[in-house]
Amino acid sequence: MIRSILYATDLGLYASYVLQHGLSLARSFGAELHVVHAVEPLGLFAESVLQTYLDDATLEKMRRDGLKTVMSSIEERVLEGFREELGEAALEAELIQSVLVEQGDPPRVILDHAHRLGVDLLVIGSHSHGAGIDTPLGRTSARLIQLSEVPVYLVPMLQHRARADF
Repeated sequence: MIRSILYATDLGLYASYVLQHGLSLARSFGAELHVVHAVEPLGLFAESVLQTYLDDATLEKMRRDGLKTVMSSIEERVLEGFREELGEAALEAELIQSVLVEQGDPPRVILDHAHRLGVDLLVIGSHSHGAGIDTPLGRTSARLIQLSEVPVYLVPMLQHRARADF
């Protein structure tokens, strides 16, 4: 039985399309829906630029307090964005129990939250917004399918449906 679902989003072009699948499943099963978005850690270049312009104390304060504020802001924006995209079906957004934003490697963040929440199903899109048409699965999707301990509901991206050369 499916009582809890985790929808992992990259907030890309097809996020609302994949969200519709998550909401539909939550409604059908009477399940709670959680949303997670992983923010990639700063790269070495960005980190070195910050170190150039900020002293150690300011940099540490930014890492500690600023990141928490930014993540909280992203969580609020994600939920507001979903409500706007749903339009008349905004009541369906009430099915969303939580929006979690965390910095880290996306597959690891998603799997950690799936485990922590004890979800019964993981809903993901097949590709990130940057993946090309010839890539069968995005890196995150492939890793989640390989490592998930719960069933994965994989939503193919619309751009790949037009392609009929099987």
